[in-house]
Formats: sequence, C-alpha cells, structure tokens
Amino acid sequence: MTGPALDHRYVEGSQAEPVLLLLHGTGGSPDDILALGKELRPESTMIAPAGPVSENGAARWFRRLAEGVFDVEDVIVRAGELAEFIDAAREYYGLAGRRLVAAGFSNGANIAAAVAMLRPDVLSEVVLFSAMSPLPEPPADRLEGTRVFLANGRHDPMAPLDSSERLVRTFRDRGAEVTERWHPGGHQITVDGLEAAREWLLS
Repeated sequence: MTGPALDHRYVEGSQAEPVLLLLHGTGGSPDDILALGKELRPESTMIAPAGPVSENGAARWFRRLAEGVFDVEDVIVRAGELAEFIDAAREYYGLAGRRLVAAGFSNGANIAAAVAMLRPDVLSEVVLFSAMSPLPEPPADRLEGTRVFLANGRHDPMAPLDSSERLVRTFRDRGAEVTERWHPGGHQITVDGLEAAREWLLS
C-alpha cells in the first residue's frame, strides 16, 4: 500500500479519538504544528502534513497573488489534494471510522476551512486559529453536521476582521455549528483560545 502523497509526520497517540490533522501556517513545518497538537490534545494520534506550495522558500498550502489576495483556483485544487491526503492517511494508518478534526493556524486554518466547505464528506470538524475566508464564492452546499471552532484577533492585520466574520457567516448560513472566540489582539494563538479549543474538542 502506498502512503499519503504529501510529506508528513505521523504520531501515534494513546487515545483513539479524536485524530488531529495539524496544518501549519506560512513558513511553518509539520514539526512546528505538532506543538499545537500537544497543547490541544497530547494523547491524540496526530498527522501533520507539509504544505506543498513554496513562496520564496516558505511552505504554504496554496498560492496567493498578494498579501491577503488568494489564487482562488489554486485554493480549490489544493483543497482537493488535501482531501485526497486525508482519505489516503485514513486508509494507510487504519483510521477509518475514527473522529478526525483538523486544527490549523493562519494559512493552515484557511485550507482547513476550504476543505470543510468543498469536501464536507472528508472533513466535518475544524479548529481555526487566525483564519480568514479562503473562497470569495463558496459553494452553497448545506453543511449540517459540520462543526467549526474559530479563535481570531479583532485587530489581526493578516486576517482582517471583515473576512473572518464573513467566514463565520458562510459556515453558519449553510447550517454548520460555529463556536467563536475573539480576542483583542492580532495574529496569534492565545492561552484563552487554546483552552476554549480544548473544551470544544471534548464536546
């Protein structure tokens, strides 16, 4: 059996659920984002793939045309690739039937949101830190059964408030269950946000 296509780290956990799919931000790495997984649910099995796009040597999940301006066609293609990776990882590591939650920061949160919108059959639970809307015209498919946790800063220059709020509306308007945790800061993961995400994972 061939393994999943994306380079990744796999860490076997002591608890069956949830499996954490960890998605790094721009310039991050699987090793970096595993630290987030250990903060969220240290006993979980973790899968941390590497973003396949290089921007001046910095790993990303999809191309952008400028700061905050995404290559939408590439977002769609890369979301499909990540969905295929999730399916392949489930099969390769024997995770079929187990609850899987994606947790991402910044660009990693954006690709997680895109997969949840485009492929809810593959990914229906996401934890989003410092996320913004990845798709200007998301599909109108209903998302009942999808659960979203979002923790963002109200003064985040890299994930503007209007885009983050639009992302929340997009999910909620399509029937997803959305939990919001806002902080007064910028592009960061806060202690309060982590604690709220830990509680959400247990719900």
